[in-house]
Amino acid sequence: MEKEDVLIIGAGPCGLSAAIECGRRGLSVRIIEKHNVVHSIYLYPTNMQFFSTAELLEIGEVPFTSPNEKPFRHEALAYYRKVASHYDLRISSYEEATSVRPQSDGTFRVETLDRAGHKHEYEAGSVVVSTGYFDHPNELGIPGEDKDKVTHYFREAHPYAGMNVAIVGGSNSAVDSALELIRVGAKIDMVYRGTEISQHIKPWVRPLFEGMIAKGKITLHLGSSLSEIGEDYIVVQGPEGAARIANDFVLAMTGFRPDRKLLTEAGAQMSDDLDKPVYDPDTMETGVPGLYVAGVIASGRNANEVFIESGRKHGGQIAEHIAQRSNAREKSAKS
Repeated sequence: MEKEDVLIIGAGPCGLSAAIECGRRGLSVRIIEKHNVVHSIYLYPTNMQFFSTAELLEIGEVPFTSPNEKPFRHEALAYYRKVASHYDLRISSYEEATSVRPQSDGTFRVETLDRAGHKHEYEAGSVVVSTGYFDHPNELGIPGEDKDKVTHYFREAHPYAGMNVAIVGGSNSAVDSALELIRVGAKIDMVYRGTEISQHIKPWVRPLFEGMIAKGKITLHLGSSLSEIGEDYIVVQGPEGAARIANDFVLAMTGFRPDRKLLTEAGAQMSDDLDKPVYDPDTMETGVPGLYVAGVIASGRNANEVFIESGRKHGGQIAEHIAQRSNAREKSAKS
């Protein structure tokens, strides 16, 4: 069984940052990743541009250089690969953590399963859960949602050229998808439960979006929701009742939620509404000594509480707390 000072679950930007900071303090670290490095960013739309500047996405004091004021998805993928290589981080890719069990001696036993079906076990003094949320979309809960024509992920516009496409949601991801679809001649019905266009749309995108609505390129259904998805139609429930609309594809851009199963099974408490883990914001430690959260897993129902810009700082807080605890144990052992 492999033993580590720190085992980090999740190789997103926040998990990578935590690994770097722990390594700087002389701690042995391994990252367990269900997919590959920064998988959540890989799932972003192919041509997505970040809201933040490159500087705000940096980790490990490695400069993120970009010719663009705000970098694109492909630049971020290259950057985080570079960081992982620069620090020679030990990452077990395509290996899923299936359980985290506290032991009587204060350590943790972590069980994993690799893509070949082989089980592995690790022992760690501390565990950092830094899993993302793109594996768990918020479902609509309506008839027809399980059809092949429905997806919660938008990659690029080409497959939807000339098609009738419904976009559910009014966030930046929904708006960006709509603007890309227009370029390939898709007919768009945008269904949004809000009574007005979201105030959080990127300021440089909003005028373009509103212009497409004014030109009739996008049919916007405000205060509305889908109640049914058929093979060649959707049913939209709006202020004036139900409307049946011709449809080929549905992009349900309804957001995602973190999976906190590993935390709860390890004994970590959730807030009263079961939406957010209870942890110390100064150290990111849960109520289980040695079990930490980093990144979006620390957020509540709104996953947008934590971004890369803020979550990347969790690693330093965690590493400092683990190092202090380790030093205290060593002094106690010597005395």
